[in-house]
Amino acid sequence: MSGEELKPWTVLDRRTLLDAGPFVRVHAETIETPDGQRVENYYQVEQGDFVQMFVEDTDGRVLMLRQYKHGPRRVTQTFPAGGIDPGEAPLAAAKRELLEETGYVAEEWTALGSYVVQANQRGCVCHLFQARNARKVAEPDSGDLEEMRLELLTRADLIAAAAEGDYALLPVIALLGAVLLPELRDNLARSAARPAP
Repeated sequence: MSGEELKPWTVLDRRTLLDAGPFVRVHAETIETPDGQRVENYYQVEQGDFVQMFVEDTDGRVLMLRQYKHGPRRVTQTFPAGGIDPGEAPLAAAKRELLEETGYVAEEWTALGSYVVQANQRGCVCHLFQARNARKVAEPDSGDLEEMRLELLTRADLIAAAAEGDYALLPVIALLGAVLLPELRDNLARSAARPAP
């Protein structure tokens, strides 16, 4: 591998093929690679960005939701999560979604970074957070289509659920690993706290 710096592709043109905003938009881009190769119809899928949270209550139990998800077509365990409203900051969305979905609030929040979900088509950005010492202040009122049941689990329960195939969503596995590996979690938190270049 040479020591040359890798360069991004250049977008020469972009056409919107489907606009079902705010839920999904599909674009066809004409791109040019750094070596001059031109590619027509490089498809991009634009979906709403979202937050996902690893939240522990005052007893150290992790708040999990059991619910049906239509993408994998099955009931699965998930962390509290939800879409970011237009103009809303990710942390504000996380706090709002936590209250809506679980009835809990937390004061101790750590950002663990923001990640594109699909490598080449983009999809959306998932903003990960960890919260501690959550306490129940209300009944859940998510307004979602999905029915959900709150479950309070230990970290050992989370590992056992993974071994049993109870998680159907990749962001759940990613957040589980990010929090349960202390060195990774601490580095992600430091990275997320740095200003963007």
